[in-house]
Parts: sequence; structure tokens; C-alpha cells
Amino acid sequence: MISFTLSMRGKLSEQALLPYISDYYRSIPHANIDSVFGFVEKSTLYGGRQFVCAEISPKDVQVLYQLGIGLRLPLTNKYVERNDYEDNRAFLEKYHRTGNSVIVVSDDLAKWIRAEYPDYHIEASVIKNIKHNKKIERALEIYDTVVLPAKLSNDYSFLEKVTHKESIRLFANAGCAYNCPSKICYNYMAKSNLDETHKLYSNAFACSKTLLPRKELGMVEFDVARLSYMGFSKFKLLRSNEDSGTGF
Repeated sequence: MISFTLSMRGKLSEQALLPYISDYYRSIPHANIDSVFGFVEKSTLYGGRQFVCAEISPKDVQVLYQLGIGLRLPLTNKYVERNDYEDNRAFLEKYHRTGNSVIVVSDDLAKWIRAEYPDYHIEASVIKNIKHNKKIERALEIYDTVVLPAKLSNDYSFLEKVTHKESIRLFANAGCAYNCPSKICYNYMAKSNLDETHKLYSNAFACSKTLLPRKELGMVEFDVARLSYMGFSKFKLLRSNEDSGTGF
């Protein structure tokens, strides 16, 4: 059976979880949702997106647990050091349970979490930009699953050759990251979540669009049925936002 992790990016914590899923992911049965991901409370371990406010409330978390759906924490800050990990022990302990996941870029952070919080499923973030079989093999020595870049979700010749398909997560759709050649925003977001002074005094939000112009594609949808037939069963699904053309 195929399963999806659903993005809660853009959701406000006061919005109830199940109506939100019905509004934005109405075609996905609850039985096919393995998890949802987004911000639950402030943490310096976040990356990928800048923390502004919680997207998943404590009540939402309890609803997930009652339904047997996992919570995924996007701990994708590539600049974390041991002291950042130590400072987040209470946060990690709070959500540590079987069925919950952490999405990680730093191999060190993945190893620290594995050693002390073994019930977390640990997934290698798309930010790691893993796109070769040898890198997949190496990543799976540390991580339980690996997210491949969105650009590969319709590269069928490559995907046919991918080993350990059961441990791969593919994008079911994609937004601006699909055709972005640099993704410098990830570094900006990571630094901003670690250091408030970076957020206050750095240049405006970092995006390569002005330096490397590209066509605005909006949301790109992938052929999940074909990918499933090829042996892939885990997918990441973003919320479609027609106004911005991104998936959050």
C-alpha cells in the first residue's frame, strides 16, 4: 500500500487538523496517511523554512496519535552543533515515541538522536540532495529512509536503477524547488532559526530567482501510480497554493 506524508506548511495552529486535511488533501484517505510534518513549537533545529509560528497544535498532535498517524519533525538545520542538540533535549523527549519521525540533514544530529532517542524514525531530508545510488547506500547506513530531490520523481530511467526502493521517499508533487538550481534559501532559513540576529540584520530573504531566473511552473504533479508500479511506496505531498505556485 502506498502512503503519504502531508505538509502542514502554511497551516495555523488554531486551524483544526482534520478539516485542514479535508480541505487541502481531500483525495487522500486517512488510511494512506502515514504522517504529517510541520512546526509544533519553536526549535533551533528547524531548517528549510523559517519558524514564524506553530503549525501543528498540541490538540492536533493528540488527534494524530488517536488516528495512528505519525508526527514528523523537520529538524533540517545543517548548522547544528552539539550544544544545539543539548539545548533541544526536552523538545526531542516530548515527541519521542514509536511512529514519530525526525527529518534530518546533519549526519551528526542523526547519530545523536539514534543513540538516545531510538524510537524515532530518522529520514534523510531532501536538502541533503542525495541523487546517486552510492550516496543512497551511504545514507542508509545512518538513516531509515531517504527523500530524493523532486526533480527525480519523473526521471524514470534513474528510478528504475535505484536500490532499496522500500526505503526511498519520493515527491508526489513539487513547487518552486523543482526547477530551482541553487536553493540558497535553505541556508538562510537554517541560520535564521539558529540565530535571531541573523534574521534581524541579514539581507532580505535569500532567493536565487533574481540571480538565476527560471520559468514559474507552479505546482508540478508526478505520476504516483507509475512510481508505485515501479516499486516505490512512500511519497511526500505538498499543499497546492495556486496564488504563490508553491507547495506550502
